Amino acid sequence: MVMKKQELIHLHGLLAEVSNQCAEWENCQIDLEEYEAKGIRPTSIHKSKTDHKAAVFALAGGITKNMRENEQEAVAATAD
Repeated sequence: MVMKKQELIHLHGLLAEVSNQCAEWENCQIDLEEYEAKGIRPTSIHKSKTDHKAAVFALAGGITKNMRENEQEAVAATAD
């Protein structure tokens, strides 16, 4: 499945909100250096789909890297 530019921008905005929320938490240190270097924001609608895709991958990578580093215990695959 291929995402449309509008869908990619929406995902970019959601990930940006996650990173903003994380910045307010004590144990959350997201490395946004790669993302910041791209200079693409969710509001940069004039940028290309490829630019937004690269920003999404950089932002998601920074968020998940932090989650892996802070993982205390394995989460069970079953529902509560």
